[in-house]
Amino acid sequence: MAEAQGVSKATVSRIWQMHNIKPHRHQEFLKFIRHLDAEFPGERPMHLILDDYGTHKHPKVEQWIVRHPRFIRHFIPTSSGWLNLIERWFGELTQKRVHRWSFGSVIELQQTITEFLKAWNQDPKPFIWTASVESIMEKIEKRRQRLEIIQPGCTQPFRRRKKK
Repeated sequence: MAEAQGVSKATVSRIWQMHNIKPHRHQEFLKFIRHLDAEFPGERPMHLILDDYGTHKHPKVEQWIVRHPRFIRHFIPTSSGWLNLIERWFGELTQKRVHRWSFGSVIELQQTITEFLKAWNQDPKPFIWTASVESIMEKIEKRRQRLEIIQPGCTQPFRRRKKK
């Protein structure tokens, strides 16, 4: 939704929170893991990396997981930047290797990823946060202005307060 509207995921999340919209609750997560089960049948373990949100621990989800032990949940720490680093690394992979090529088979894709990993691990470098507070605030303001154009009034609670 964020991509389709040209805004950030955080903006969509704030709007949902303002209106108490919870499309990701209960049945949606179950629908997702059922889809994974159908898409990737067999006994191969399926590792799910999840945030510590209550939906992932709902009793119906717990019951489903008990009946499908190949689904292994890994919960990241609350408010952790760990998942963001993983997403950033996959962004590097996509931008530098996978995005540029089309692949004739899964094996060809796997070989490309393996080659990238070997090259990456020969000279690994840590991800370092380089954005300044000012640049982040500037982006937030631009997104807020864009959202105001799309849906006037929806960002009212998020306007910056003027200093007294």
